[in-house]
Amino acid sequence: MYFVYLVVVILTAIVLVAAAMMIAKLIAPRSFNPQKAESYECGIPTRGSSWVQFKVGYYLYAILFLMFDIETVFLFPWGVVAGEVGTYALLSAMFFLIVLVLGLAYAWKKGALEWK
Repeated sequence: MYFVYLVVVILTAIVLVAAAMMIAKLIAPRSFNPQKAESYECGIPTRGSSWVQFKVGYYLYAILFLMFDIETVFLFPWGVVAGEVGTYALLSAMFFLIVLVLGLAYAWKKGALEWK
């Protein structure tokens, strides 16, 4: 019985998204401006190629930020049920935080957090 509801919800979502996209495509104003094709619109014309290599440090910082940010998001569900689960929840969260701190210490020791 619940499977039927799930299928109806998924099909309704697909139909509504497709309808919204078709309506937007039909009624949206169309105009072409060469500035819209530029890689970065800030009012300053770009010089040279827009395919410029960036330092790896930028990517390392971004990856580390995402990794630790996403891992800390997992603490919210734990906080919701911590009172109901008791000691097991506390030990699980402590283990999780220890692994998180060890990952941070490893990244720090490897020099991934140093801006060179």
